[in-house]
Amino acid sequence: MTMPSPPDAEALYAHLLTLARDWVAQQRAEPAIVGIYSGGAWLAERLHVDLGLSTPYGVVSSTFHRDDFATRGLHPSANRTTLPFDVNDRAILLVDDVLYTGRTTRAALNELYDFGRPARVDLAVLVDRGGRELPICAQLCATRIELPAAHMLALERDETEADAMRLAFRRESRV
Repeated sequence: MTMPSPPDAEALYAHLLTLARDWVAQQRAEPAIVGIYSGGAWLAERLHVDLGLSTPYGVVSSTFHRDDFATRGLHPSANRTTLPFDVNDRAILLVDDVLYTGRTTRAALNELYDFGRPARVDLAVLVDRGGRELPICAQLCATRIELPAAHMLALERDETEADAMRLAFRRESRV
């Protein structure tokens, strides 16, 4: 099967930014942006700057809450969670690049709740590719596409431009 060209990450980001601006405007107090390592962290960093929020953005790692941690173990370069604000009673926009099964999102939510109890958590993604195994959905989604299970879509930083990102298709390799 020939894969189509991946969606334009920058165009999707522009759409996600518009959705995020509307979301921020609906909050009673300034919310916080939290990215799921790694693609979600890149998006959270850009959203934080483009939205002009004064609250620093945070990053959560799903590593310790993954349901496959026993088989995958701790990756040597695993990033740590960094939440430079109090999560209690705060509206949080949890950001990831691609939503697939929902398992990474569930693990990230568990990690986030280890730090307190937010007033609300909404999920923002560039791409929802379907294939959900858990009842998780994105409240903010730039696009939805269907992909065969053997393929994955991942956000990559474009080294040719400082803040540019691109989406790339790859064959999935399950460990």
